[in-house]
Amino acid sequence: MQWKQDFTPIADHLWLSAIVALIPILYFFWALAVKRMKGHIAGVTTLLLALLISVIAYRMPVGMAVMSITQGAVYGLLPIGWIIITSVFLYKLTVKSGYFDIIRNSVTSITEDRRLQALLIAFSFGAFLEGAAGFGAPVAISAALLVGLGFNPLYAAGICLIANTAPVAFGAIGIPIISMEGPTGIPAMEISKMVGRQLPFLSIFIPFYLVLIMAGWKKTMEVLPAIIVSGVSFAVTQYFSSNFLGPELPDILSALVSMFALAVFLKFWKPKSTYRFSTESEVAATAQAKAVSYTGGQVFKAWSPFLVLTAFISLWGIPQVKAALTGHYEGTNGLLKLINSIGYHLTFMPEVPGLNNKIINASGQPIAAVYKLELLGAAGTAILLAAFVTKFIVNVSWKDWGRTFIETLDELKFPIITIASVVGFAYVTNASGMSTTLGMALAKTDALFPFFSPFLGWLGVFITGSDTSSNLLFSNLQKVTATSIGMDPVLALAANSSGGVVGKMISPQSIAVACAAVGLAGKESDLFRFTVKHSIFLIILIGILVFLQSNVLSWMIP
Repeated sequence: MQWKQDFTPIADHLWLSAIVALIPILYFFWALAVKRMKGHIAGVTTLLLALLISVIAYRMPVGMAVMSITQGAVYGLLPIGWIIITSVFLYKLTVKSGYFDIIRNSVTSITEDRRLQALLIAFSFGAFLEGAAGFGAPVAISAALLVGLGFNPLYAAGICLIANTAPVAFGAIGIPIISMEGPTGIPAMEISKMVGRQLPFLSIFIPFYLVLIMAGWKKTMEVLPAIIVSGVSFAVTQYFSSNFLGPELPDILSALVSMFALAVFLKFWKPKSTYRFSTESEVAATAQAKAVSYTGGQVFKAWSPFLVLTAFISLWGIPQVKAALTGHYEGTNGLLKLINSIGYHLTFMPEVPGLNNKIINASGQPIAAVYKLELLGAAGTAILLAAFVTKFIVNVSWKDWGRTFIETLDELKFPIITIASVVGFAYVTNASGMSTTLGMALAKTDALFPFFSPFLGWLGVFITGSDTSSNLLFSNLQKVTATSIGMDPVLALAANSSGGVVGKMISPQSIAVACAAVGLAGKESDLFRFTVKHSIFLIILIGILVFLQSNVLSWMIP
């Protein structure tokens, strides 16, 4: 039996259908922001509500709706949940071995100022990880590092989520941009150029905004020179790399240039006062920072787990290597062919029973549905290998290594339930047609569509947790709508991706990942309340920028 999606199931009326489709999203906002439910409870109840609406209002067969949830839950476990488990595991190894004390000391030797530490780690290092791996790794690792340095866990998670906006569109070696070329037929390079003429404005603003959130206006002005160096170096590199090299490298290059520029600048410039959180004792913090002096070799060894992590993640991100790890390599390189053989046997793509090719989309085509299990190719496996190498670097016993892994699994059981449930929610929302209904409603805004175009991407990332998924979901709708109202389709596609980046900080997946990384399981509502106002503010700014680029600044469109 096949079932065809109906995007206007309520009285054949788009706006009534959109209101019904919006109910699970509004409920999730209410559950976290107002009711302050624990994340796994909010996630599971939102999932159940979406299931009911998909069956009752959208008349989706119960079996198909349930199986779409299982497809999403599996994806929530692998690769997303797997990344979180291995990231937190690696961090805990450095803490238990005592090497994180040296890492903390090395960062404070560059600067003891919390504002500048946030720029180095949350903004620049997080952007590097986003460019290399994507998914939840950047927030998980950078937030854990900040907590280790002494940041309040909620602040660390929130700051890293907000900082992660600047690089998301070019994350995971440019996949969000590249993914739009297939459905739309518009070259990825053209989309990359346009995104590179939007996000640099955000990249300059985000470092300033981060420090403003942390310390207020007066304390932000104290470090304005460092903020300018961090943001401008990132933005300029992002513009040139996205416009002249393509979508694959902007994050990695921008992050490296930004980190290097800020570190060098801090050799010659210091703020008038050293900013610490009100809960910290300045005397104690200064004494701790200056009590021990480590050699260059000790510092290098302490950072080695994260250097190894960077190497593995970067390797996993190379297209040819990624193809081999998943059993899809077709080249002649002997080593990659060997890896391909292993990857082929560790990649499983079983059909989702009762769902694969059973749903017919608006074009009359059946939608394939498989469980995507890339055991070797998953970024979490790269992080696990880094943790394996770390065992020998920090010299822990196999017993302690295994015990730490079990402790990590125990700590993350509720966050993993949250992630599996919210990804299941995303999948049933997409499979039933609810996401498309919401997209079609926003597309009806006519002359104001350039302003609302980024909101589609924002909504897509909120639902799916992924800029790539949002781009796949709405790219063709963006192109068709833009063409019909006289808006350049390249601008609309870029707007979808640029708008999506600020939806990441309120996505249920991202919230669960960040809370898991800093030990705030069950506090997802607090983090959501922290980020939601910033997300709404930033999406409005992006909407204004896109509207201006469509109507006044059209010379910026490639």
